[in-house]
Amino acid sequence: MPSASASRKSQEKPREIMDAAEDYAKERYGISSMIQSQEKPGKQCFLVLRQQQFNVQALVAVGDHASKQMVKFAANINKESIVDVEGVVRKVNQKIGSCTQQDVELHVQKIYVISLAEPRLPLQLDDAVRPEAEGEEEGRATVNQDTRLDNRVIDLRTSTSQAVFRLQSGICHLFRETLINKGFVEIQTPKIISAASEGGANVFTVSYFKNNAYLAQSPQLYKQMCICADFEKVFSIGPVFRAEDSNTHRHLTEFVGLDIEMAFNYHYHEVMEEIADTMVQIFKGLQERFQTEIQTVNKQFPCEPFKFLEPTLRLEYCEALAMLREAGVEMGDEDDLSTPNEKLLGHLVKEKYDTDFYILDKYPLAVRPFYTMPDPRNPKQSNSYDMFMRGEEILSGAQRIHDPQLLTERALHHGIDLEKIKAYIDSFRFGAPPHAGGGIGLERVTMLFLGLHNVRQTSMFPRDPKRLTP
Repeated sequence: MPSASASRKSQEKPREIMDAAEDYAKERYGISSMIQSQEKPGKQCFLVLRQQQFNVQALVAVGDHASKQMVKFAANINKESIVDVEGVVRKVNQKIGSCTQQDVELHVQKIYVISLAEPRLPLQLDDAVRPEAEGEEEGRATVNQDTRLDNRVIDLRTSTSQAVFRLQSGICHLFRETLINKGFVEIQTPKIISAASEGGANVFTVSYFKNNAYLAQSPQLYKQMCICADFEKVFSIGPVFRAEDSNTHRHLTEFVGLDIEMAFNYHYHEVMEEIADTMVQIFKGLQERFQTEIQTVNKQFPCEPFKFLEPTLRLEYCEALAMLREAGVEMGDEDDLSTPNEKLLGHLVKEKYDTDFYILDKYPLAVRPFYTMPDPRNPKQSNSYDMFMRGEEILSGAQRIHDPQLLTERALHHGIDLEKIKAYIDSFRFGAPPHAGGGIGLERVTMLFLGLHNVRQTSMFPRDPKRLTP
């Protein structure tokens, strides 16, 4: 018979109970889990035991292995307490619709409380996974966003949150796996820097001994310096900071950046297409490896499957303007896309091309950072591009200026103190290959792939202008 401690170390999943039901039908089995819910009909008690995103029904009934006192004890264990349970796996005649393991249940013979939760929880997990529409129709409780985030540790226990962040981990893994297979080198870059990396005022100032420093808006400058150092193709995964007072569904003051930079031979589209292919490989990997997580999220937040084309659809900015103007939008040739116009363009692209993922190329130079290469054929355009998922931008990228004289001129044009970026400009004085890259927001990719409606759902502990805890 396995001991309570042995069962805790084994870390078997309830899903594995179902897979091995035939083998374990006459054997005792132990799991360590949380009590999700209880039902107490009388001489027996039903428990729902949860491990991560899976749960299984357990039965404690008066008999050879359980007394009335044991049934009463089990029925009164506080929800979310951690227990060790030993019992026998049995197949059931009727599917258990409330559990992920629907064909088996665990007949409990021993139960130990390892960690007792407080009797009053700030939110109920059953309420936290209920679709909002269902709650409205039946008058049942749902949990609002602030309550979830104020009690994030409990909210992260829900099957939906477990699925979201396991899929998000998959995005990082696929990003890294794909780029390493393409010959990229992973780098780590400073987050405390001497000057705003993107230009402008949207930076957090920090006291740095007797001077001021800034939290990096991106690893942009250091990615480029690595290209100048002959690394050729690099990527990084790490936090980036934006001091924007934007309280929208898609903005955070700290998020995870998936950044790419590479040298090219003939045209910056070589890089753009490499990034697009990386995204496609991520989408394919998610659909192949994370169907359980996708379906779990869809139970609470129904959404159409994410669609993409191979090769990825590429539109020029002027083509997008023409589509928007045809739909009644008034925009100047050098105006940036507003959020509503991004969303509208996404709908128009989906209707015309049946894809949720596309590239918008040749942005106006006036709306891009100082290091963006101007289009040599049109001084009002730039060799830059954004990538979109379900009508929202998830990547901003461009060919970078690798000529120090032109870079100096563009920095002055943007009002940047040259002394603060001297090391950056100097790195191009000793030979620099043409190069391009882009930065991707991990939380946005997760949100849009799953069809969720707020980036805070895909940030484990979100930071925005109004939230600095937990």
